[in-house]
This record gives sequence, C-alpha cells and structure tokens, in this order.
Amino acid sequence: MNLSKSILSLLLAGTFLLSCKEGQKNDVPKSEEQKPNIIYILADDLGYAEIGAYGQEKIETPNIDALAKTGMLFTQHYTSAPVCAPARHMLLTGKHAGHAYIRSNSEWKERGDVWNYIAMAKDSTLEGQGPMPESTITIADRLKEVGYATGMVGKWGLGAPQTHSIPNEMGFDFFYGFNCQRQAHTYYPLHLYKNRNRVHLANDTIPPNKAFPKGADPTDSKSYADYTLNEYAPDLMFAEMTQFIDSNKERPFFMYWATPIPHVALQAPQRWVDYYIEKFGDEEPYLANKPRGGYFPHKNPHAAYAAMVSYLDENIGKLVQQLKDEGIYDNTLIIFTSDNGPSYAGGADPEYFESAKPFEGQYGRGKGFLYEGGIRVPMIASWPDKISPGSKSDVVSAHYDMLATFADIADYKVTTETDGISLLPTFLSEENQKKHEFLYWEFPSYGGQVAMRMGDWKVVRQNLNSKDKATIELYNLKDDPTEQQNIAEAHPEILEKAAKIFNNERDIPELESFNIPLIDTGLLNE
Repeated sequence: MNLSKSILSLLLAGTFLLSCKEGQKNDVPKSEEQKPNIIYILADDLGYAEIGAYGQEKIETPNIDALAKTGMLFTQHYTSAPVCAPARHMLLTGKHAGHAYIRSNSEWKERGDVWNYIAMAKDSTLEGQGPMPESTITIADRLKEVGYATGMVGKWGLGAPQTHSIPNEMGFDFFYGFNCQRQAHTYYPLHLYKNRNRVHLANDTIPPNKAFPKGADPTDSKSYADYTLNEYAPDLMFAEMTQFIDSNKERPFFMYWATPIPHVALQAPQRWVDYYIEKFGDEEPYLANKPRGGYFPHKNPHAAYAAMVSYLDENIGKLVQQLKDEGIYDNTLIIFTSDNGPSYAGGADPEYFESAKPFEGQYGRGKGFLYEGGIRVPMIASWPDKISPGSKSDVVSAHYDMLATFADIADYKVTTETDGISLLPTFLSEENQKKHEFLYWEFPSYGGQVAMRMGDWKVVRQNLNSKDKATIELYNLKDDPTEQQNIAEAHPEILEKAAKIFNNERDIPELESFNIPLIDTGLLNE
C-alpha cells in the first residue's frame, strides 16, 4: 500500500493554536514553612540503563539505586529533545518542541570563532549559546514567586554571559558552573561562572580536542598527563551546591543540579578510574581519533566512563546525607533523570555498557535521534512519606511535565501555556492522574526529524532536510519496544491521526536556523 500524499503533507505542515493544560490541584502543604524543598538532578548524556536500578551490570550506582528503593522509578519517561540545549529549555519552560523557542543546539556562530577555546577564554562575548527571549518564564521564576530560594549548579547552555538569558535573569537567585556548553567539553576549564562573573581556576590551557602527543606511547599513563589538571569542575560545583543548601535550609529551596557528567570528555577522579581498571582489566586506549571521536584521549576509556558515573553517584549519596544531617531530608523531593540518551562520541561506548538497554544506544539510535534510545531516559522521584518506597510507574511522561508538577507541589499558578501535565497524583499513588494524548518531538538537526507517541503508537520521521530521503516509520511500542518492525503501510489511519495532531500542535520556529525544510517550505506539496 502506498501512503497518500495528503497524509504526508498533514504530518509535515501546518500551524497550531497554543493550548494550556494545567494539572489538577492536590492536597499538599501550602504554607511557606511547610512547602517541600525540590532538588532536580539532570545528568548529561546518561543512558536509560546506565544505573543499576534500570539494569546496568557494569557500572555501580548504589546511591541512585537507593533513591529508587525509597521512591518511585518511572519506566516510560522521556526527554523533551535528544540533545542538550533544547532539552533544558523545554524542561524549564514546560513546552514541547512544536511550541518551544529553542529546538536544537544553537552555538551562535555569527559572533565569530566560537569554537576556539583560546579565543573564548580571552573574549567572553564568544561564550555561550543563543539566548532565550527576554519574556521567557521558567520553573525557577514561578518557584521564586511563591517564596523559594532558587539555585542552579552545573551546565546552563541557554544564553551567553552578556545577554539577558543567563540563570540570574531567568529566575535563579544563585548560579555556579558552565555558562557555555562548549566550555563544558573539558572538566578542567580555565574558568567557571559564579552568578554573573567568571571565577578563574588554577588549570593550564588545554583546549578540548587536543590531540594525543605525536610519537607518545598510548600504553604509558604519562602520555595522558595533560588531560588531568588541578581543579576538577564537578568538585567545585558540588561544594557550591552544598553551601547553597546549607544557607537556605530554613526556607523552601529549589536546586537545579545540571551536572555535566557523564558527557565526554573522559575525565574522572583517578581513585574511581583505578577502581574500574581493577574491575574491567586491560582495554584498548581511546586516542580521540575522528570521525565521531574527538574530545580527549584516555588510556582506559571504559574505566573512565564508569568512574564518572560512580563519582556522580557518590556525590548524590553525600547530598542525601547532608539533607539528613540538616534535618530537611523528610521534606525534600529529589528527582533524578537525564537530558537525553547516551552519547556515541568521545570514547563513550553505549554498546559495551548496553547504555540504553533494552533499546539501542549507538549512533543513529541514541543521542541526537528520536528513537527510544535517544529520548527514553531514567527518572526516579524520592519524597519521604509522600512517595511509596520501591514503587514503579509506567505513566508516559516527559521533562516538560515538571512545570505543572511543581505548580501543584509548590502552589504556584501556571499562567503561561504549557504542554505538560502534573505528575503529583502519580507521586502520591492517587488514581486521578491525567494522561497525555500524545508526546511530541521535533528536531531540526541530524537530518531533520519529528516524532510523536500516541498511546502505544510511535511515529518517526527522518531525513526531513531532503525531499528524496525523507522517511516515515510507525511502531507499536507494546509489541515492538525496540522499534524494529516498521508497520507504517499497514496503518494509514494511525498516520492520519498523527497528521491531524501534528497539524494542530506546531508553530513555525521563530529562529530560521531551526527550520526543517520539508515542513517549513512546503516542499512535500509541490
């Protein structure tokens, strides 16, 4: 059966009317002193199965696993986008990719040589990504309005230092970390930002992607000396976070911990690397050769990657202990998740670790792509006396649900449009959980892609930047969770339903760089 041109056109063209979907209000404490603290931990490029609670067998994550034992594990949670910046934008604004302003990474190349690490060090106007509109309202804005202290540590990636689109102008009282996601390609940077100002670190100038020394012995640890310097950014960020929590323990606070781990480059505390060298044994060095290489070489890449994840896990354990020592653990909601699926670059090896199991996580199926391996992510929510210990949820949910969820928890009004629903009924094991009619993804990079999930049905469109290569795929995730059997031609009625939703749920991007040619220029109608 040939798919009708009208179905293709509907699925790939049209505009939408903004819709407001507020979550139901639930009976939770309302006074400022009773409002729960909220800590949202966003790992970077952590695959669905890279922690023990989701089936990881090589990397040890006892503290994250303990969160799952004390809380709720979500089996069908999704990122809003398959790469960093748009995922973070949609998380903070509560909008899916058809409504969002930022729909892909935006390195703002018009300013000059933005990929030149040395030039960025000398000229801060070359740092940072394209800004969000000044009118943007974030989760932090809303929480701040109802009395929360709002803090962020980690990677921002949503606006350059000299713009209005920095954390301190987007609802956060406090920020410490990487403003620019390109700077975050080394864990030993020349500087970080504390609020609006650079904090210079005692690290040498070793630009990301510095080649392995010519003629050096790849089996000699001394050949890699340049890639481990003095001040490790995750250590510094964790220290600032613990100080923020200590300073605000007498009032409700929101901490957005956007840790850059385990995004490559492969750089981890040596004690953890040594632990995994002993566990894994000898392995082939990673020399950062391209294609899909780069970043920094490492003598023991598998050990280093596992070390990064276990180091993050160790700090999560320290965070939980701090909350207990401060006497605020019982009144703190902790959510742990990831910004997208596992990476294929820089020495990461999703096949070795089965990072997206049961889904595929390699290039073409993991980070950057709208298959399950690229967008299905872990999510654990722990909240003593509210969330049942050891519980699981198969509610289909997404990052952009957090705006509505936190509205119900903290009692602020969702006065701007949101595509999310409140997950508080699920947290509280109530039966009045609203469900998504669909989840929507649009990604102009990696060839141009869109996807939609409706119940068990998943539509995937690829190569939409090329009229001759555009594809249409349909999967039933209940019967085929790993998306192996394309049944698009057998179900034109499902494609037609998806086309109508798409027609109503998409704005033309405000930024031309986020255009997808076959959608935005109507080429399929020619």
